[in-house]
Amino acid sequence: MTAPIGRLPTLALGTVALVGGLLGVAMLVLGLWLIGLGGNIYYALAGVLLAASLWPAARRRWTRVLAFQGSALIVTLVWALEEIAGKGWMPAWGFDLAGRTGVIAAIFIASAAIWLVARPGRGQALRRRGVAAAALLGLGAVAAIVVIAWERPTTASASVASAGPGDTDWIGFGGSPQALRYSDAAQITPANVGRLREAWRFSTGDMPPNGRVFFSAQNTPVKIGDSLFVCSPRSHVFALDPATGREKWRWVPDVAPRALESMFSVACRAVGYHRNAAVPADQACATRIFVAVADGRLVALDAATGRACTGFGSNGTVDLTQGMGLAEPGHASSNSGPAVVGDLVVVGQQVSDNQRRDAPSGVVRAYDATTGDLRWAWDAKRSDPRAPLGADATYPRGTPNVWNVISGDPGLGLVFLATGNAGNDHWGAGRAPADDAFSSAVVAVDLRTGVTRWAFRTVLNDRFDYDLGAQPVVTDMTIDGARRRVVVQGTKTGSLFVLDAATGRPVRPVAHDRAPGPSLPGDTLSPVQPRSAFYPNLAGHPGATPERLDARHTFGLTPIDAALCRIQFHRMRYDGIYTPATTAGLGALLFPGTVGGMNWGGLAIDPVRGVVISNHSRLPNRVRLIPRADVQDAAIGDGGRRPDQTVAPQKGAPYGVDRPMWLSMLGVPCIAPPWGYVAATDLATGRLLWSQPFGTGRDIGPLGVPTLLRVPIGTPNLGGATTTATGLAFIGAAQDQYLRAFETMTGRLLWSARLPAGAQSSAMTYMHRGRQYVAIGATGHARFETKVGDTLMVFALP
Repeated sequence: MTAPIGRLPTLALGTVALVGGLLGVAMLVLGLWLIGLGGNIYYALAGVLLAASLWPAARRRWTRVLAFQGSALIVTLVWALEEIAGKGWMPAWGFDLAGRTGVIAAIFIASAAIWLVARPGRGQALRRRGVAAAALLGLGAVAAIVVIAWERPTTASASVASAGPGDTDWIGFGGSPQALRYSDAAQITPANVGRLREAWRFSTGDMPPNGRVFFSAQNTPVKIGDSLFVCSPRSHVFALDPATGREKWRWVPDVAPRALESMFSVACRAVGYHRNAAVPADQACATRIFVAVADGRLVALDAATGRACTGFGSNGTVDLTQGMGLAEPGHASSNSGPAVVGDLVVVGQQVSDNQRRDAPSGVVRAYDATTGDLRWAWDAKRSDPRAPLGADATYPRGTPNVWNVISGDPGLGLVFLATGNAGNDHWGAGRAPADDAFSSAVVAVDLRTGVTRWAFRTVLNDRFDYDLGAQPVVTDMTIDGARRRVVVQGTKTGSLFVLDAATGRPVRPVAHDRAPGPSLPGDTLSPVQPRSAFYPNLAGHPGATPERLDARHTFGLTPIDAALCRIQFHRMRYDGIYTPATTAGLGALLFPGTVGGMNWGGLAIDPVRGVVISNHSRLPNRVRLIPRADVQDAAIGDGGRRPDQTVAPQKGAPYGVDRPMWLSMLGVPCIAPPWGYVAATDLATGRLLWSQPFGTGRDIGPLGVPTLLRVPIGTPNLGGATTTATGLAFIGAAQDQYLRAFETMTGRLLWSARLPAGAQSSAMTYMHRGRQYVAIGATGHARFETKVGDTLMVFALP
């Protein structure tokens, strides 16, 4: 029999043993369930060992308790290391190991420490000192690991100094119509970027009006001459002094909250800018700022004064709801802002997903920048974009929309559209051939006529919501010894497609891989899906082909939530990328998920170095189709509101759809980190130059409680990068509140700055009167669960 110990140690040991034993019982039950599903025996085996410790604990045989707990820990360590190694020792594997072993290790260590300290007999004082020393050593080791892993900028070894231009502008979301997100500004270099300091900040004052509106400004400022133009979620427009942030003017439209409640997120990614070369520069409205107001208006403002340009449309306004047949405000809205290409203002819109087959049209319209006259209206089902719409007619309903930012090339006379899906993302029966032909596609339309020049589909018969979020990028590259104008498109599926800008033909190899099937009766899937075979896949862990998950990828912070995630994995259909949704079990596992992959932050291309900077999330969804008879939620237009829906109704389809992120009961992704990456790819060779987990746990954690640990685990991310002539890439985007500067060619973190809210926006940079500035909106994203704010942060060298 074990020698007796004191009352307090007995109570402590008994409590720890009870916790461990009950954990074992739960693990055994879940483990048996898992075995029944064809899963691993680990949870049942470890559960038996922990549960068995209850018997000696009841008889106060503490050495036997320790033996059972120690055996469970050894089994756990062997299992954890075997599975982690089997996945290839992915980045952030230490967090995976900690999640698998931490709770059981804590139980064993606590029991052993109490027993060693409390056990009577010779050497008790020495044992106590030994336990204390071991505890201090252990805490020191953990602290050392955290300190070593703590994210901190490094110092560049050499300067890439350049005088650079005296002034540079940033015209539009992507810096120019071609959207390279690149600047010639060269004052800030890898050698001095560590000295960046806050130059000024500006608060718009535009915050959510109620709990039913989801704000996410996502704004990239536009810098033209002596003004910086910013817009906020409710389409407030501000003109600021680029050097000081002093407000020159503001324009505030009256937007009712009702118009915002149907939107997935209320955003204003950018304003548009146009200079009318035919009139004197000092004439009113010679330079114009265009804003797409959240309630369905396109407004032209004098860039100098903020007053409406009354010669545009009707007193400065064009009604974007005309011809849309909206049943409710906000069901369709332009949150990416107008794109100015040549003398046309081109506007697309987001349409609320998965509400109804007869959703508002996906029409893209081009207006004369001076008069506001409609020049053309492109739609997947319109054969003549210039044909006038009848007085009471509507544009074709449910067609693929363009919710992201539009690009263009005035030299080629083309506008480039990256399309979404036709109505009802996860059910395609009843779609017209044109719906599928233009869904999830890069489409080039004639700038003058709106006629389709070419289209390239990135997904065939898309039933997965793999719409294109990234803005197409127009650049030049050498192909077979000749310079070619190309369009580079990033996708949620992780492909980088490079297409000839004039013809749409791929200039780098594209494979067509077999895709899972079949679908549910009544719908049709494509048997193959395209994939870029030249560039790395950037949707999961970067590699030559899309990452495929298995049960080893499941994750939890405790054995309970980890086991439940693994059980869910076995109860979902999963056949790799493009697994179709189903009604069976828990549905299908969609990986990459609907966030991507690459999303609206898009790509930044350094044309001098030929490098593409990208960031992507690694986050799955659970997608389950629900028979129509069981769908209780109403579609928008029938009284439904997005914030109130538990199931997306997909009216007009035989099924609604439930598609949450695949998270544990603690609100943590059910796959092991990293959950996000930043990467650099050589555009010419297709080589992955570097990739790394992007974002720390500083502002996220279980049940929404921040861990405060600035250790790179890789977080989901939304927003984009900007590159400079000196070889820097600035990016926010991650779920922690930081703006970072990486070295473009190496991926070294050179600088970071804490922000007052989430950085779900894209950084930009400009030169003004001999000084370079870097700006980013710290405005957060309510749907992304980052802190919402209203601040523009601007940095410069002292």
